Amino acid sequence: MGSVRDRDSEGRARNARPRDGLGRPLPYGAPGVARQPEGVVRTPEQTVGEAQALLAEGKPFHAHEVFEDAWKSGPDSERALWRGLAQLAVGLTHAARGNVTGGARLLRRGAGAVEEWADGRGERRPYGIDLAGVAAWARELAEAVERGGEPVDAKTRAPRLRGA
Repeated sequence: MGSVRDRDSEGRARNARPRDGLGRPLPYGAPGVARQPEGVVRTPEQTVGEAQALLAEGKPFHAHEVFEDAWKSGPDSERALWRGLAQLAVGLTHAARGNVTGGARLLRRGAGAVEEWADGRGERRPYGIDLAGVAAWARELAEAVERGGEPVDAKTRAPRLRGA
């Protein structure tokens, strides 16, 4: 007889192990951080606000899930924007987990993606997001992570999406 797999309410395979604030699995029964619900349709303003709150709490993995919902449910013309922001959040997640190479790579990839979207659309502050500031933050953090080689504190290194 095979092992029992964790399944969601619709029968899809899902790992039900609790997770920490950076999305890492914890042992079954350990107290974890509540997961972000998947597939939530939010307005762009709600997306930015919720993601910023999660980033400020040191939960970039959760913020990435909010951006991912926007990229999957929003208009095609904005998918690259939300995908780039999700990459930035995942980059911060990896940097906080101590994955220097992966974190720096994703931070730079996300910075390039949001800049490319802004250049293509001629929009620098969609929904109040300071794309130039966010891209600069990402590149500076990527360099700092590579220089230091140590995990960063996701809460203190989180970006301010709408600037200072």
